[in-house]
Amino acid sequence: MNFRAPLASPGMRVGLLGGSFNPAHEAHRALSLLAWKRLGLDRVWWLVSPGNPLKENSKLPPVESRVAQAREIAASPYIDVCAPEVAYRTRYTFDTLSRLVAEHADARFVWLMGADNLAQFHRWKRWQEIAELMPIAVIERPGDEDAPLSSKAAHSMARHRIDESDAPLLLSMDPPAWVYLHGLKSPLSSTSLRMKGPRQA
Repeated sequence: MNFRAPLASPGMRVGLLGGSFNPAHEAHRALSLLAWKRLGLDRVWWLVSPGNPLKENSKLPPVESRVAQAREIAASPYIDVCAPEVAYRTRYTFDTLSRLVAEHADARFVWLMGADNLAQFHRWKRWQEIAELMPIAVIERPGDEDAPLSSKAAHSMARHRIDESDAPLLLSMDPPAWVYLHGLKSPLSSTSLRMKGPRQA
């Protein structure tokens, strides 16, 4: 299985959505397509991680099966699924994104995250350097509303936040720059799907 990221042509506008995708689900797809539309992206790349350094990963399914399942769920010409951390042998998001930027110097990247991740973004290794590496778009999750805007990271980056109406300009801005996008309707989460277990026939 090829884990490497796709090639990005010069000037291509690419959203990067990272995670364990355990499992990938329709909310990942909805978040991606909302960002694609609101930010004027050419593509969204799902970066399937071998494991989250902040979580216990012993029961995590193999990355090959999660990539395959994510590709089935993505089902869009605008979404590509890859696992560059496997190809690069990196563990942390900053290291992975740095490699992607170096390999696609003429592309424009934006880091995509659900609002639940903004709430604990300050716990990520080198999170401030991630914000300085590329713009960030945070997508509201149903049930979260605007609570994540009170998080440590949101407060730290407050002066770099742009108005939602300026979202199409985000990828043209020098980081740090970020936007908080509303409008995602799906309440699904990977955790809730795992708790429900496999569907019965």
